[in-house]
Amino acid sequence: MSAEHMQVQHEESVGGGRITLSGPLSVQEVGALETALGEMHGGDVSVDLAGVTRMDTAGAWALIAFEQRVAQAGGSVRFENASETATLLLDTVRSAMPQPDAADPAPHGPKAFLEATGKRVIGGFAFVRGLLAYLGLFLAGLLRVITHPREFRFTSLVAHCDDVGLRAVPIVSLMAFLIGVVLAFQGASQLRQFGAEVFVVDLIAISVLRELGILLTAIIVAGRTASAFTAAIGSMKMRQEIDAMRTLGLDPVTVLFVPRILALLLMLPILGLVADIMGLFGGALMSWIELGISPSMFRTRLIEGTDVSHVIVGLVKAPVFALIIGVVGCHAGMQVKGDAESLGRMTSSAVVTAIFAVIVADALFSVFFAELGL
Repeated sequence: MSAEHMQVQHEESVGGGRITLSGPLSVQEVGALETALGEMHGGDVSVDLAGVTRMDTAGAWALIAFEQRVAQAGGSVRFENASETATLLLDTVRSAMPQPDAADPAPHGPKAFLEATGKRVIGGFAFVRGLLAYLGLFLAGLLRVITHPREFRFTSLVAHCDDVGLRAVPIVSLMAFLIGVVLAFQGASQLRQFGAEVFVVDLIAISVLRELGILLTAIIVAGRTASAFTAAIGSMKMRQEIDAMRTLGLDPVTVLFVPRILALLLMLPILGLVADIMGLFGGALMSWIELGISPSMFRTRLIEGTDVSHVIVGLVKAPVFALIIGVVGCHAGMQVKGDAESLGRMTSSAVVTAIFAVIVADALFSVFFAELGL
């Protein structure tokens, strides 16, 4: 290959090759030099610089970059017959080339495990503190709209009640109905062995009214609503609409958080009641089919053997579950950054966190009510 003032000759061999350069290696020749050196595929390469009349920093940089590329491929470059000035320039450029930082060795051993565990625990406490801070923001915003009713957005509340409650009725009803059917069928197959089929009514009533009705309803609402809250608020944050609200003097807590969480507080107990009714209906239907327990007998046994305290224990959990789901969804939405990947990650995190927190809260409620004897 030839350029206007520079000549490049190369000879390929099995283990590498030899390159002979002549003429000036200046900034004007760097492009042609890189093209010529790019044809070499590695191995042990000798570069003869005897015919080089002049070399500047750009030419030296091209030669050192070629040397590093060959070294990364497992070969080596040897410069021959270079003048003292060229050798000094090559050494200067080589020492000035940026070197990748050496990766820190991965920590291992008991100390590293304890350190990682401590960081996770501290991160967990920081996350819980963030959730409590958003709970405080909601309570402060709720107090503000109570004392300043004109700031309350009733239309937004109705819209969120429709989305959170009314549109969730079909899936909640179907879920509770099937749970009642499964409880009746499994209970019948077990209690029939002891001739205690009639107690399947107590099994269904206590399970649905006390635990499964509101718990599974909260899990479904967590999957639907926590993700919806995160996606809506996160999208607004990505488009800087929340910053625009603050610029206009609107409080995002009053506009976004209060209507959503308040809608959950109003609708989740109603959804829990719907789930209880549909669960009992499904259990009564399967008991009639599988055990021959008529609806009137089922109703009589239900009234005689089930205390109203089971209904109260179930429904009293609903506002707490609603607060958990709403706060988690709003908090996750406000953590979204400026990209779609962050939105998807926080949406998934909100669903998982809300469901996990609901189950933990339900377990704590069970222990609490057991200690009270309810």
